[in-house]
Amino acid sequence: MAKRLGEVGLEDLYKAGGSTISIEEATHIYQAIAASKASDPDPRRVWKEVVSRRVLKPWHPHHLHQLIYYSVYANWDVSINGPPLYWFPSLDESKITNLGRIMEIHGPKLLGTSYKDPIESFSLFQKFSVQHPETYWSIVLEELSVVFHKSPSCILDNSNKLKPSGAWLPGAVLNIAECCLLPSTHPTKEDNSCALVWREEGRDDLDVNRMTLKELREQVMFDPVTVCNQIGGCECSGCHILKGDAIAIDMPMTVSAVVIYLGIILAGCVVVSIADSFAAKEIATRLCVSNAKAIFTQVYFWLSFFFKRDAIAKEYEPSHPTTFCFPVLFFALADMFL
Repeated sequence: MAKRLGEVGLEDLYKAGGSTISIEEATHIYQAIAASKASDPDPRRVWKEVVSRRVLKPWHPHHLHQLIYYSVYANWDVSINGPPLYWFPSLDESKITNLGRIMEIHGPKLLGTSYKDPIESFSLFQKFSVQHPETYWSIVLEELSVVFHKSPSCILDNSNKLKPSGAWLPGAVLNIAECCLLPSTHPTKEDNSCALVWREEGRDDLDVNRMTLKELREQVMFDPVTVCNQIGGCECSGCHILKGDAIAIDMPMTVSAVVIYLGIILAGCVVVSIADSFAAKEIATRLCVSNAKAIFTQVYFWLSFFFKRDAIAKEYEPSHPTTFCFPVLFFALADMFL
């Protein structure tokens, strides 16, 4: 049970600070917290004041941060108020968030004169989203650039009493990878918008890599599964990949894996995710259960996978899947032998 804020004394703060703070600094923290509480006893206001005054520093021990945070919210009822707040964005910061931008555009039209700004009107806007799901989710779907092959009959169908949560987007048909890859009029989803950011493993000294939406789309369109399905199905190497088939990925989370994943979905197939650390038997089990027609792996652990294949074949007798093997950068191969 955490101490209440009024029960936390100067000695408690000094001990929690360990050797990183002096008694003078502990006194300053104690006085700043007391002043914050005196101005407004609401725990949210107290913690916001502590944060805005920068009472706690990054180099202070985590235990000191915890002591003050939990003592401020000692009487906080999570069941009524939700999780205790930790970070408070400024008004300018709130306006450039995805939700803040939506609220600034649609808030005045939906809430009228009741709308003030994304912070003050947050609870009111959240209540509106619950009471008017058709209006709110139509805005969100447009914001996400979701394109339907067949539009839903409604946003939320509550007619079936056996489904207390209702049915969302009944009758809708879409390809979510297509929605991710197609450009739109959205300011952050144009062809030259940044889609992926990554750094090569083991190369922290190199610049961060970036890929635009257009470049990502072009990469995905050259995915073997996507190409095969564009020509009406694949019969190369006897894999016979068709829409609806399951395809496995046994790779770490790399750019290639992201491209492959999107390509599989874009082709209308089902992704079977397999951790690259799995042993042959575990891989075989997932291939068998999913009836995967193909598996994607990566060249720098191709040797280990090659030796796994005999073991996989014994476990997966009907027909082990076609393997697509993607190379990594040459330095990754060289690092294995350094």
